[in-house]
Amino acid sequence: MTTAHHSAHAPSHQAAPLRGLARLLPGVLLSAGVGAVAYGLQLIETSLFGHPWVEGLVIAILMGAGIRLFWTPSNVWTPGVQFSAKTLLEVAVALLGATVSGAAVMALGPVLLLAIVGVVVLAIIGGYALGRAFGLPPAMALLVACGNAICGNSAIAAVAPVIEAEGEDVAAAIGFTAVLGILVVLLVPVVGALMGFDATRVGVLAGLTVYAVPQVLAAAAPAGMLAVQTGAVVKLVRVLMLGPVCLCLGLMRSGKMEGARRPRLHHMAPWFILVFLALMGLRSAGLIPGVVLPPLQAGVTSMTLIAMAALGLMVDPRAVVRAGPRVAAVAALSALLIGGLALVTIVLILPG
Repeated sequence: MTTAHHSAHAPSHQAAPLRGLARLLPGVLLSAGVGAVAYGLQLIETSLFGHPWVEGLVIAILMGAGIRLFWTPSNVWTPGVQFSAKTLLEVAVALLGATVSGAAVMALGPVLLLAIVGVVVLAIIGGYALGRAFGLPPAMALLVACGNAICGNSAIAAVAPVIEAEGEDVAAAIGFTAVLGILVVLLVPVVGALMGFDATRVGVLAGLTVYAVPQVLAAAAPAGMLAVQTGAVVKLVRVLMLGPVCLCLGLMRSGKMEGARRPRLHHMAPWFILVFLALMGLRSAGLIPGVVLPPLQAGVTSMTLIAMAALGLMVDPRAVVRAGPRVAAVAALSALLIGGLALVTIVLILPG
């Protein structure tokens, strides 16, 4: 009797994960389809201009938001879209740690390293203060400040779950930093030439101001290979600030939520940030073989593309438009702030 009873329930028990997967599949496939088209458009840009002016990540979120403008996904699509926008993105951020090594970072020297950290911290504090002064909600002000100070879309995506930001705030912050990111790429060579900077100084300027790593390469390229290499390493240090910043924000948030009680680890440091830091440590110790890095990077890029498309599909574009002028002003002023801090750093630390 017991055996029969058990066997009657076994298929149902085994089918539960499959049913969960079936619920997620339509939304994940939809998000992946939008992400694939966005990546295709980035490839077309690269073939036409040598590098993408608008990254696939940005195209994905704009396409998703554009689709949402004319069509609201039903319950068939929603679970998979939500899974892609949150869980898939967290996995991507976690795996990103394996691609970051500490060896090249130490070659910059302690003074410049401390200066980069100082610029990031001041840019976050200043950007947040600007956001609040312009009447932005705390979460939105933090997203714009962190995106500007650290690494644009990736920082916004990583900080958002830590501070539990709304999808609309995330999309608006990414939208405006995306536009500014392109302008900064165009301005770096011009400012470098006007200031009479050599290759190293142009590289530092690019690394301190440009949002995405591929954009740093594009901004520094006119000044030569030394500028590109310097820019990439400086940019890497800014990206490394993502973990500590998320840790601090998580700790501050848990302090507000739980009063005097000891903060819980998952509030202080979400699992994906802990995995990011652990993988970065393994990479720096040489325990992650170089052969796995290219496919890993490709996987991270693919997951982030899908997540950005899903984020766009979850957002009402009308809300982004409503957020418009104040967010645009804060993002622009924050970009000017980090540009000013970068120039001061170069003049003081790399005179000549």
